[in-house]
Amino acid sequence: MTRWSHRHVLDLAAFSSHDYATVLELASRFHALPTAGARRLPALQGRLVTTLFFEPSTRTRSSFELAARRLSADVQSFSPASSALSKGESLLDTARTYVAMGSDVLVVRHSCAGVPAALARDLDQAGERVAVLNAGDGLHSHPSQALLDLFTLARHFAPEAPSPEALRGRRIVIVGDVLHSRVARSNLWALSACGAEVVLCGPATLLPQSFADFVAAPPPGQEHDPIAQRGSVRLERRLEDALPGADAVMTLRLQKERMRQHLITSLESYHRSYGLNHQRLELCGKPVPVLHPGPVNRGVELSGPLLDDSSCSLVEEQVRNGIPVRMALLYLLNG
Repeated sequence: MTRWSHRHVLDLAAFSSHDYATVLELASRFHALPTAGARRLPALQGRLVTTLFFEPSTRTRSSFELAARRLSADVQSFSPASSALSKGESLLDTARTYVAMGSDVLVVRHSCAGVPAALARDLDQAGERVAVLNAGDGLHSHPSQALLDLFTLARHFAPEAPSPEALRGRRIVIVGDVLHSRVARSNLWALSACGAEVVLCGPATLLPQSFADFVAAPPPGQEHDPIAQRGSVRLERRLEDALPGADAVMTLRLQKERMRQHLITSLESYHRSYGLNHQRLELCGKPVPVLHPGPVNRGVELSGPLLDDSSCSLVEEQVRNGIPVRMALLYLLNG
């Protein structure tokens, strides 16, 4: 197996081209395994993966736990409702409790940005050998989602050999609530690292102008960018201006639970301006795939008929691809 230098996976800003290629290559191997009969590999037999989800999740949590089990790891799940947090225990003490039980990997999801990184730092300082994998933290990052999106697109453009090079020069349009989306932020790092031209589209209340310079400077906390030459990022306010020439379109869920003020007038008006349907998709000038990180607000970000159209909607494919991608991450962190 090719070398892997990351102790933890906290965001994608620190990923090199080699890192992306390694994850996609390994995910391709896991994806090619039979889905019938015995589906477990002994790769992580005897290892313990703990999912610490302080925020509700269906897809991500289930996907990580299934990925761990397919690698023969033991899995234990944390539930805030029945934990000692209600009695005043700190997040760090909760994490150290699971480390004391023998956890090799902590998969952490939290509504506050920076929690997985803080846990990783404190556990490192305590001399613990556990790896921390960020499963989504506030508005900051969702690395595994962006990697499965990247894998899904790479498989679409180069099904025989999905790799980062399959995205080079591709125009990927991301539509919607970029401001509140950790998925969008992680995808900006991933897609630009692969040389894609990213077009962000949305109203000014959900897409500040500052996102045009998102990848222009070295990633936060780093002296230099591990990617020698990134792709481009530009903003469009009208969907009709963003779609022509697109090679793929990713719509984002309206993060209603994270909005602290009324940033759109109504769901109906949002759908009229930024909702994607078959008619609008024709503006791309050719058949293109449609992605969405889920869960989908049907009839808001995507029309029902488009969401259910398997000839262009890759939403269910994204869910399926989440398993081999997360298998790859767990395997690499346990290597």
